[in-house]
This record gives sequence, structure tokens and C-alpha cells, in this order.
Amino acid sequence: QVQVVESGGGLVQAGGSLRLSCTASGLTFGDYIMGWFRQAPGKEREGVSCISRSGSSTFSADSVKARFTISRDNAKNTLSLQMNNLEPEDTAMYYCALASKLRSIISLCWTPSDFDYWGQGTQVTVSL
Repeated sequence: QVQVVESGGGLVQAGGSLRLSCTASGLTFGDYIMGWFRQAPGKEREGVSCISRSGSSTFSADSVKARFTISRDNAKNTLSLQMNNLEPEDTAMYYCALASKLRSIISLCWTPSDFDYWGQGTQVTVSL
């Protein structure tokens, strides 16, 4: 049984930092492209950052590119998202997801429906 669990969310003031983590079990971690997505109330789920199976290639949305860093450790089955200089607009539920499809990470990051497994999410709230 596949389990995907996110952690690290919380309440932070604007300009602060958080580090999100995601662990996955019940599958071969390195076989999957992974991504972080977020969804704010009343908005569609959007891709934040995605990373290739080996971790050698990453993609991040323009809104976070200069502030967020995605990374993975296949030996520990862990995906991370370092978020710096947080803004109130970053407030959302953040989800970790895994995709088995053989497509580019850029293409997949724009298509949440192509991801196979999802966690329950971790809430990030940024106050002024």
C-alpha cells in the first residue's frame, strides 16, 4: 500500500522560511517524478516545483523560482521544499505528489491530474 505523508507546514510571518518534507512508502521512490503543488481556498491546484527521478533536473513556477528550492533524497525516500522569503500569497495547502509517466517535469508540473499518488497536504499560512 502506497503512503505519502507531508510535514513541515505552519504559520509564519511574511519574510520567514519553512521547510516542507514528504516521505513515500510502498513503492520504489526513485522510479517517480515528484512535485509540490498548492491549493488556496477558491483556487485551482497549481504546480509549485517538480523534480526528476534522479534529482538532477528541477522546475519551479515563476512565482516561487527565486525563493523556493526543491530537492530529493532517494536513499531516504524523502522530498523537500525549502521556502524562503514567504509572502502572504503563498498561503495554501501544500501537497506532495508522485508521477510514473515518462514525460518532462515541466509538462507534468502543469498537469496535476497526471500524478499517480498524493499526500493529504500540509497547511502553510503566511501572515503580514
